[in-house]
Amino acid sequence: MDKRRCSAFLKTRQGAMKRNSPDSRQEMLDLTYRDFLTVFDRLTAGVIIVNLRGTIIYYNDGMAKIDGLERASVVGKAVTEVYDLTPETSMLIQCLRTRKPTIDRPFFYQTRMGRVANTIHSAFPLFRNKSLKGAVCFVREYNALEEAFTHAPMPRPKVNLGNGTRFTFASIVGAAPEFLQAVNTAIMAAGTPSPVMLYGETGTGKELFAQAIHNQSRRSKARFTAINCAAIPENLLEGILFGTSKGAFTGAQDKPGLFEKTSGGTLFLDELNAMPVSLQAKILRVLQERKVRRVGSFAEIEIDLKVISSVNRQPHLAISEKTLRPDLFYRLGVVFIPIPPLRERKEDLERLMHHFMEKHSHALGKHPASFSKEVLDHFLAYHWPGNVRELEHVIEGALNLVGPGHTIEMDHLQSHLPTWYRMRNQPSTPDSHFPDQTPAPDAGHPSKEIPGAPKPVGGRRTKSLIKTQEERERRLIAGALQNFKGNVTQAARSMGISRQLLHYKMKKHRISRSNFT
Repeated sequence: MDKRRCSAFLKTRQGAMKRNSPDSRQEMLDLTYRDFLTVFDRLTAGVIIVNLRGTIIYYNDGMAKIDGLERASVVGKAVTEVYDLTPETSMLIQCLRTRKPTIDRPFFYQTRMGRVANTIHSAFPLFRNKSLKGAVCFVREYNALEEAFTHAPMPRPKVNLGNGTRFTFASIVGAAPEFLQAVNTAIMAAGTPSPVMLYGETGTGKELFAQAIHNQSRRSKARFTAINCAAIPENLLEGILFGTSKGAFTGAQDKPGLFEKTSGGTLFLDELNAMPVSLQAKILRVLQERKVRRVGSFAEIEIDLKVISSVNRQPHLAISEKTLRPDLFYRLGVVFIPIPPLRERKEDLERLMHHFMEKHSHALGKHPASFSKEVLDHFLAYHWPGNVRELEHVIEGALNLVGPGHTIEMDHLQSHLPTWYRMRNQPSTPDSHFPDQTPAPDAGHPSKEIPGAPKPVGGRRTKSLIKTQEERERRLIAGALQNFKGNVTQAARSMGISRQLLHYKMKKHRISRSNFT
């Protein structure tokens, strides 16, 4: 069904929806075509309609399935009562305010009951005789869209969007709660001029996030420029960023830097904590003054750009090690987005595996293969120090060795075989496969505090984040198994993860299903 045509047909007509309050009022929905709501009832996509006050007056079964809610409990309530949204973050409320449609926008949201959804939204204002009457939103789950194309010929992916980028939010794959929170924050940050700082280990997808933010912003038609601050020598980096003036040094020519060239667009400073501290002070001045001065020149040039930066080390550690200026962190970390490593979002592993298989099968001209149970078990047990990038390279390498339509076995993972075999005799802990990032105490200053670090309470050290997360995960798994009397399949489904992943986590936490039968 053509969504634009739907919006043209929708007008106000009769249909009574009662509020849940004692003194119930009736909201009237007028349709030129009487059977239109019947059509919406049959759609697998979610459909939600609100009146001018943002009150939900229609909500179909497709939407109820996505949200995990009952229709009767939703109709008559405000959008902000049902969803964990504000008027600024609600697409329907913004549609009412701007009176403009929003088409095929990736959107991550959470209901007030805690259900998280990864969706594609299209919202349209509803008019009658040029008078605004409400708004309608069509919703499709990202996973449903992905499955719809699984058996169809894969379109050739876009290599370049024409602005120096390849990725949008639709390119991001994942449904783990912490990951969805990072994506949702990034989507909201894209609509503001504030600088964004991304924190994540190598391979977590920081540049993918940066490009997606740019393509979601009002600067999407302008240039996106990324520079790796760790890959360029200090004596060259200043000229590359600020530009040079003729005569500044031997052979120098008048040449604009990346700040000038990118003005109007987005500049991504990757691995900011690897930039020399002396240069960080100059970057701070440019950001505060919104003016840049070429090396060897006294003239100042006004610039207008959004700055996205990334660090691969926790900011408070980088500050304590004097590799990141605190004032620059406060200036660039207005919106701070931590991206969880792959080992902390194992529920996304199978989804990512199939995504990369589809991607590289198409590039190699092969039909997608499948993964053996042994490979899946090892992937779940491994802690992926190289994160999503490592997973993609492993799958790409395996596809080069496997025949069309065949199953990927352990023998196809040549580069990782030694690691897999070492793992069989090692305990499965996060520290087994990822180096400790906590710096050793300074012998000369044993009591020096790290800015932002948690302080001991009552003379005792607070419990570590990893330990707290493990205990919470153990309680959730035990609760799910208790609810379903040890049925692993049903417990996994209720938690939104695969049966294999639940088995892995049960083994990790030494939980036996026999204790719940």
